[in-house]
Amino acid sequence: MTIPFTLAAAPDLAPVAAGIALVAVILLPVAFFIAALVGILGSELTGGMKLVWTVFAFCAPFLGPLLWFLVGRKQNTTIRG
Repeated sequence: MTIPFTLAAAPDLAPVAAGIALVAVILLPVAFFIAALVGILGSELTGGMKLVWTVFAFCAPFLGPLLWFLVGRKQNTTIRG
């Protein structure tokens, strides 16, 4: 005896997928921002430059960390030698 499978009996996974997508959209930028702050504060930049990068990261929560990883880290390695 086989049980017929119909699409109407399948579980609706759309709310689960939407929940996972919402968590990813919220948590990924937050993790990116926190990683940038840890990188800025742990760098060997001067106190004034750390302050500038931190303020910029807070004022532009996505653009600031993105620019830190693209530009600021290179400045940090140039300072170290």
